[in-house]
Amino acid sequence: MNGIWQILIGTAAGLLVCWLILLAALALTRPKGNLLTEAVRLLPDLLRLVSRLARDHTMPRRTRWLLWLLAGYLALPIDLVPDFIPVLGYADDALAIALALRAVIRQAGPDSLTRHWPGTNEGLNVVRRLAGLPAAAAQE
Repeated sequence: MNGIWQILIGTAAGLLVCWLILLAALALTRPKGNLLTEAVRLLPDLLRLVSRLARDHTMPRRTRWLLWLLAGYLALPIDLVPDFIPVLGYADDALAIALALRAVIRQAGPDSLTRHWPGTNEGLNVVRRLAGLPAAAAQE
């Protein structure tokens, strides 16, 4: 019985250390400056964008699956980092969106982002920056 408790405590401690490492990684890689605030403000348009991209059958199947997984993660009420934690609470969602958009752009091209964007040109510039693209290219 004593061995089971040691295993459970060791597992819990290991998970806690991994979670703290994740928090540190998010703090270091979160979008800098106003980009995180702007991304949170654009969340309704970002959700529509993810949904539109995921339903586009011209996109590779692998890309659409990635987008559906992202939509599922964003829809879950439980996050890796709870939203009540200042700054980092929303950083995990913004980072997940940014990583998924970068993968979509690598596989389908930046035109797919522009074609499916439901919001304003200013919002598209923010999304392009979040995805690692130059914002000026959106003003074509």
